[in-house]
Amino acid sequence: MAALEESARGELLALGKPDSHQPGEIVIRQGDLRRDHVFLLRSVRPGLPACAKVTAILDNGVEVLLGVRVSGDLVGEMAVLRGVSRSATVTACTPMLTFRIPATAFLAYLNNRPESWPLLASMIAQRLDWANRRRLDFAAYEVPVRLARVLSELVERHGFAVEDGMDIGVQLSQPELGRLIGAREAAVGKAVRLLKEHKLLKTRYRQVVVTDPEGLRAFASDE
Repeated sequence: MAALEESARGELLALGKPDSHQPGEIVIRQGDLRRDHVFLLRSVRPGLPACAKVTAILDNGVEVLLGVRVSGDLVGEMAVLRGVSRSATVTACTPMLTFRIPATAFLAYLNNRPESWPLLASMIAQRLDWANRRRLDFAAYEVPVRLARVLSELVERHGFAVEDGMDIGVQLSQPELGRLIGAREAAVGKAVRLLKEHKLLKTRYRQVVVTDPEGLRAFASDE
């Protein structure tokens, strides 16, 4: 809900109680029957954006990374709106704050602030669009192009400038990148090496820096 006007955003934050989370802590657990809160993610300090990953375990036991959430994002809203159990697990990737907002207060806020409904609908639509693109990528492209496409989108959505390029803005390991694009860790490793050979990115521990965003987009558009 980062697109809300400042006064409306402040009103929403005032509804919640802030809790701090360290990397690896679970904010929402898949299957939890409790659906009486939504959570708004916030950074603990300027320059350190909040980052959380959204994962789900399939019936066959495979873990899938559904997406990432950052400062200003809302999580847990689908269980509240649909009245169902939690469909995914949300885990902190960086130190961050969550504002725990009771479901009744959140729904009352939406009704009292009619301008917030289109923003919520847009947020949900964007997430569905992201998921659809990942499924289409899996069917249409090889692993290096799939990786380039998702990294380009992460830079566009969450990236920030660093000395040698654009940090993708979220901390993801190679196995997590693999789960995001539907590829095994070995295949992701080969794809990363290929993109490095093309001088499109650099990697450090849980950090990816795109050194040539235009070049990466061109690589990602390769049919």
